[in-house]
Amino acid sequence: MLLPSSRRALTARIRCSLVPATAALRLWGPSQARNGASILVEALEGNGVRDVFAYPGGATLDIHQALTRSALITNHLFRHEQGEAFAASGYARSSGRAGVCIATSGPGALNLVSALADALLDSIPMVAITGQVPRGMMGTDAFQETSVLEVTRSICKHNYLVLHVEDIPRVIQEAFFLALSGRPGPVLVDIPKDVQQQMDVPVWDAPMRLPGYVARLPKPPPTETLQRVLRLVGQAWRPLLYVGGGCSASGQELRDFVQLTGIPVTMTLMGLGNFPSDLSLGMLGMHGTVYANYAVDNADLLLALGVRFDDRVTRNIEAFASRSKIVHIDIDPAELGKNKQPHVSICADVKLALLGLNALLKAAHKDDNNNSNTLDFGSWHQELEKQKREFPLGYRTTLGEAAIPPQYAIQVLDDLTKGEAIISTGVGQHQMWAAQYYAYKRPRQLLSSSGLGAMGFGLPAAAGAAVANPGVTVVDIDGDGSFLMNIQELAVIRVENLPVKVMILNHQHLGMAVQWEDMFYKANRADSYLGNPQNQSQIYPDFVAIAKGFDLPAARVTNRSQVRAAIHKMLNTPGPYLLDIIVPHQEQVLPMIPNNGAFKDTIMEGDCRTSY
Repeated sequence: MLLPSSRRALTARIRCSLVPATAALRLWGPSQARNGASILVEALEGNGVRDVFAYPGGATLDIHQALTRSALITNHLFRHEQGEAFAASGYARSSGRAGVCIATSGPGALNLVSALADALLDSIPMVAITGQVPRGMMGTDAFQETSVLEVTRSICKHNYLVLHVEDIPRVIQEAFFLALSGRPGPVLVDIPKDVQQQMDVPVWDAPMRLPGYVARLPKPPPTETLQRVLRLVGQAWRPLLYVGGGCSASGQELRDFVQLTGIPVTMTLMGLGNFPSDLSLGMLGMHGTVYANYAVDNADLLLALGVRFDDRVTRNIEAFASRSKIVHIDIDPAELGKNKQPHVSICADVKLALLGLNALLKAAHKDDNNNSNTLDFGSWHQELEKQKREFPLGYRTTLGEAAIPPQYAIQVLDDLTKGEAIISTGVGQHQMWAAQYYAYKRPRQLLSSSGLGAMGFGLPAAAGAAVANPGVTVVDIDGDGSFLMNIQELAVIRVENLPVKVMILNHQHLGMAVQWEDMFYKANRADSYLGNPQNQSQIYPDFVAIAKGFDLPAARVTNRSQVRAAIHKMLNTPGPYLLDIIVPHQEQVLPMIPNNGAFKDTIMEGDCRTSY
């Protein structure tokens, strides 16, 4: 067990000590009592929070009153608690900082659930603060009472119920430490209304009480273990890097490792951007490129960095990388061997592991008389280049020259933004096309609900990213189904004039459901049509009219010849903009490896031709 002084020292090394901000000191003297809500806001300020996403309710009104007195924190008023929580996620995903959302008790807190589960699966640092009914009313089925701790216990990294006002500074400090350290994730803090109203003089240097957690935090990997990995690399003929979201803080180290070794790279959906897409094999897995999945199937060494061998990547787990020795490096010990047994497992921060591997490689090169890289995977690269030429990503349009392939619209967006925009997506076909056809250049550039697959993520996440990255182009590539689920957040991007561009690939259907219906259910349509059955020639709903109701500039395009000019106008219009692109529902996301399939089962072509 760490002594209190040791815990304080550790906290200071990882995050600045919780010290009330200057503005707060001017408002409250050091020994002046204030209520718990004010202490909470000061604690947020002291942890570097400058933006929160909060929707008021009866159990959080005191917190909102305290926020009005903060000179440092801006609240961004989204129109639904799920929207604000996805915005906090987009803020965190795009910046690496913890996103903060606040909701009232009962229905407000419950509306955070999808975003918390999403953040846990995708390892996103978030701190969610919820109001609760007064302590004396807890357990009485009081108005808007819900035990949010019990509801969120399995979808948060940790959660707290604060029963004493003096615990607020320590709990908030611990919440940020937990959210950001080790494998990042969401932490929930539930604060009863009467605790928010209690008066106290805060103690800012109270030590954290996390000795067991701190003791389990991974350490830098031993040199002998890293040397073992490099021996495997030296013995391999067809090595492959399988890179996931756990590498988002290791972009430069990953590039250095690739430069030193020449090992080809493929990435998960969460890993896209950690290595430049145009220099890699792209995404692997269910809708990965043929050549990426070919590489996995034929590799003799798989270096899995910051991944969890998710079923959308592996499909048939026994057949996945069956010819490979596997090295798995991940910060979470629970992931090592959970789905696929590695030959070498290393519980460590991927960044530290790559730094160690790179140092050993550079030392070996320096000792080499020729000062050159002795690793040569040229024939392997040639084999993969042949696969790229034979099986490139592509699409065919057989519905006439005017029809707009959704993939084409994304390619035009990539061209006009030079691959530099932050992209958010909803969930469905458009999400996979955004992964396939936009060339990501850097970490934290693609924001997508990957593990949970939560529709409605795109628009609020884009708004959160715009708050975190002022001056950067942010585009929500969305589908009509996903976009409808949080369409109300058009209000916040207009009111705050956030430069979020919404590009809807609108085909009036739940596209992925239609694709699966055609492939596996004999094309039987079962509630996958989202338009108006009474008038199928009508575009329904009219997103352009809805956008104008929110006072957003908007346009619709129906012809391929209009796409480039329309996207150019969208990107060059100041502030928010909505572009509704009408695309055919017959397009499928290909290639595709079906459930429990292997590389040999890859579906290469097909489309949805059923009509009503």
